[in-house]
Amino acid sequence: MTTAILLAYIGVFFMVGVAGMASAIGTAISGITAVGAMKKNPNGFGSYMILSALPGSQGLYGFVAYFMVSGFLVPEITMFQGIAIFGGGLVMGLAALSSAYMQARVCANGIAAIGNGHDVMTKTLILAAFPELYAILGLAAVFLISIAI
Repeated sequence: MTTAILLAYIGVFFMVGVAGMASAIGTAISGITAVGAMKKNPNGFGSYMILSALPGSQGLYGFVAYFMVSGFLVPEITMFQGIAIFGGGLVMGLAALSSAYMQARVCANGIAAIGNGHDVMTKTLILAAFPELYAILGLAAVFLISIAI
């Protein structure tokens, strides 16, 4: 196995593996808060579920990023392509990890507030969209890299 293809597959690990892990962590943080909020206000389950699912999108972005570069994962891959895919994967994985974690914190606070009887669902959705933007920028970076190589 050449160094180029090895670098590319490490990039794919970050793209898919780290982005997926980010979503698992994010949805768990929100879900844990939702379970606590249900003790106080079980009627808010629909809102809790929606807010808990939001940090799950980062894993999907990582999977989409993989499809953008999968055509380059061949034995004839060049070192330039391998490094580019590695870099794109690193960007996607780290953007997804930080985005999902911070989005989960926003969602968890919104869930706790709804559990305490506050009407903040719409406002929480709006605020939770801001960290999401950075995962989308990571995906955009992979798209631009895939075009450049």
